[in-house]
Amino acid sequence: MDRFREMETFMAVVDAGSFVAAAEKLRISKSVASRIIQDLEVRLGGRLLHRTTRKLSLTDIGQAYYQRCKHILEELEVAEGAVGKDREAVIGILKVSAPLTFGTMYLAQHWGEFLNRHPLLELDLTLIDRRVDLVGEGYDLAIRIAPQQEDSSLVARKLASSRMVMCAAPEYLEKYGTPQTLEEIARHEFIGYSYIPTGDVWKFKSGGSTEGLKVSPRLRVNNGDTCRSVAIQGLGIIVQPNFIISADLTAGRLVEILPEWHTEERGIYAVYPTRQHLSGKVRALVDYLAAKFKQEIWNSQIER
Repeated sequence: MDRFREMETFMAVVDAGSFVAAAEKLRISKSVASRIIQDLEVRLGGRLLHRTTRKLSLTDIGQAYYQRCKHILEELEVAEGAVGKDREAVIGILKVSAPLTFGTMYLAQHWGEFLNRHPLLELDLTLIDRRVDLVGEGYDLAIRIAPQQEDSSLVARKLASSRMVMCAAPEYLEKYGTPQTLEEIARHEFIGYSYIPTGDVWKFKSGGSTEGLKVSPRLRVNNGDTCRSVAIQGLGIIVQPNFIISADLTAGRLVEILPEWHTEERGIYAVYPTRQHLSGKVRALVDYLAAKFKQEIWNSQIER
């Protein structure tokens, strides 16, 4: 027998003054309530209640047991209340993963304000372009940039959007010519990003058409900012999110190629393991970033 159920039934009988009233409160039958008390008395080896046709009263042993049960259940209520408060509190260690370039360019400037708002919070931040296993590696939350969130076991809140831009340095285009078609692009030099889901096949859309372009990168690297830097040096063509290269396009360090062709829009997501019992620290960060991204100039520049 569940000891908690025994204590709960015993206290309900004492407080209600009858088995019938206690059974109604607990939504069980009178016979079940009576059997629970009988089994409890057998297990404890002593009578807890004096029973007459008119009323119930506690024995000395029953009185002592009642007081202990009351104390235990009160402590349990306090413990459960504390857990609820802790779940809502922004406290403890918050382990977060984010892409390296995005984390450096657009997240780093916000951590000071966020931590100042929550002085009991510690931030454990990992900047890495690899997609981490949130549950397996113990992360509370990850920022991911992808066409869509595919893992149905995770919760994803979209914070903003980005589009991929194909571009190269003016010096490169002067030397090798500016491609006018996708077929011409295939004859150029490329700088590949290791974590593109389609690998060395770059997919483009224009109107209702979709084309796949097989490329052979002269350089392949797992960091978008390095792709950008090498492209500025004139080594080849890149496809990178506009939040990485928008300033370079404005300054003329890079030039967009075939703007009528574009890749899938990519969402910027806050991803976390579960919606149920969401901790206060995760909720606080997600809400904070969502508010900040709405205010960022780069976010307003994402659309064409």
